[in-house]
Amino acid sequence: MGIAMTQDEESDRRDLEDFRKTLVALAAMENSKENDDFKGLMSPDIANVDHRDKLVCVTSGVSFLGLALVNRLLLHGYSVRILVDNQEDVEKLREMQVSGEMMVACNNKISVVMAKPTEIQGLMEAFDGCRGVFHTSAFADPAGISGYSKSMAEIEVKASENVMKACARTASVKNCVLTSSLLACIWRDSYQPEVPTLVNHDCWSSESLCIDKKLWLALGKLRAEKVAWKIAEEMNLKLTTICPGLITGPEFSHRNPTATIAYLKGAQEMYGNGLLASVDVIRLAEAHVSVYEAMNKTACGRYICFDRIIERDEEAEKLATEIGMPAHRICGNPLGFIPTRFQLSNKKLHNLMSTTLRNCYAQS
Repeated sequence: MGIAMTQDEESDRRDLEDFRKTLVALAAMENSKENDDFKGLMSPDIANVDHRDKLVCVTSGVSFLGLALVNRLLLHGYSVRILVDNQEDVEKLREMQVSGEMMVACNNKISVVMAKPTEIQGLMEAFDGCRGVFHTSAFADPAGISGYSKSMAEIEVKASENVMKACARTASVKNCVLTSSLLACIWRDSYQPEVPTLVNHDCWSSESLCIDKKLWLALGKLRAEKVAWKIAEEMNLKLTTICPGLITGPEFSHRNPTATIAYLKGAQEMYGNGLLASVDVIRLAEAHVSVYEAMNKTACGRYICFDRIIERDEEAEKLATEIGMPAHRICGNPLGFIPTRFQLSNKKLHNLMSTTLRNCYAQS
């Protein structure tokens, strides 16, 4: 008789298998005599730099986004230090190391450290030797079912504060990329006549509106990003932030349930206002790498990231089916709500990534 797997165990198994496949592919590339073809994938900014400059750290490295980002960084030639905050995640990563031979084939490009986001000294030790830090700020709901609570928003803000301080105090760290959210940009009082209809990287959500509507993920991301910028300015840390829409990808609602459920609180208003956008996790990971590699040149400030705006009922219904929620929770019209159509813009990120691709092709 077989042993039934819980949904969480099945999700973990899929994550482990995806990561194993990446490591195997990377090992094959490292050993291939045709590595020159692979080098075309690398940015010219990274292909010829010192090995020490290729070491970066990814926080929440076993999260849905974290694993995708680690994969993209490896493919771009980086060595990655994965930061986790509990022993369970350490064990997950140990399972991923299928064999010592595979890690040798990958030139030992992956390492794992454990540090608590509440302890700045531990974070500094974890970051030591890394040239860059990607703070993906992924937090799981301890209760497992309630989405993202107000207390989790407070944890997110404190973690962001500590990570930024640790980055600024670690001599080797030159750049930091923080994953925020599109939610930190779009929740404004649309009934105010002066609110512009264009929503871009210059827009910030209203804290009071987020509190009134109990939009805790939006509030957490908003405050976490604001404190990050405050510390970066005070401590002279080079920072960029990426504000993604709903993160999607293979079985995203099962592999990233907390953030998915929390993001869609207020979905009816977002949909009605033309602000319900999503981004594939691989594209988002690639955006992180592109922004990071451009930080010593032109990249600065905030970047909105999405690849799809959900504007039609059939698109909303498909999303609802993928998540397993009633369609009216997304495309229904809440009582008393009068839609105001806004225009989302990711032009800043689009221009940066287009330039990066042109440079890669020119060098290949």
